[in-house]
This record gives sequence, structure tokens and C-alpha cells, in this order.
Amino acid sequence: MAQEQTYATGKRKGAIARVWITPGSGNVVVNKLSTDSYFGNIFFEQKVDRPFAVTETVEQFDVQATVKGGGKSAQVDALVHGISRALQEVNPELRDSLKKAGLLTRDSRTKERKKYGQRGARARFQFSKR
Repeated sequence: MAQEQTYATGKRKGAIARVWITPGSGNVVVNKLSTDSYFGNIFFEQKVDRPFAVTETVEQFDVQATVKGGGKSAQVDALVHGISRALQEVNPELRDSLKKAGLLTRDSRTKERKKYGQRGARARFQFSKR
């Protein structure tokens, strides 16, 4: 069914996740740390497990990932994107369920640039009539 090791890249905002999945017992390692010690939030663990829950492959693959750039939340989203793409590489039949859950689509929203003569992207300096 699966190859020895499958590689995929996930992205979100400034974060890039390089993900390798191998058949295993559901162990997830990010930057040589467990997800708990790297991300530290219980909320993130459910997000990381989502691609496996959607495809019903819970505890069938080990994940080894290196993540850099962006903040923790963007890194989690990049990791999920990478895991989803790697699962699709392992078994193309999983594509439909991953696509339906919206896990294969890269979230392209980024920060809007600051404009000149303004305080921010949309914020203006206070106007004074007198």
C-alpha cells in the first residue's frame, strides 16, 4: 500500500512545513520535538490529527516534519497542509475525502501591506480640520 517514506510540503502565511510520513504507529515529531512540547497547546493537537481522522488512517503513519517561518498557528496549518498532501501521495484514493474537508487547498490569505501616507494597511492618521 505505502512506500517506505513519502515527502510533501505544506505552506501557510510565512510558514513552510517539510513533511515525511512513514507507515507506523501515529507518532508525530516536529523539529525533533513532540507536538505537545513544540506547539504546547491542546487545541493544535486536534488540528494536526484532522487529516488522519478524515481519511480514517489514525495511528497508521508516523510523521516527521521540519517547520520554519511564521507563527505557531501558521506553522500548524502548514503542517496539516503538508500531512494532507503526503497522504494523497501515499494513496490517491484519499484525495476526495481530503479535498472535501478542504485540507488540500493552501490558505492563501496573508497580511496586507502598509500603504504610504497611512498608519497601516487600512488605518489612516487622524484627520484634523483645524
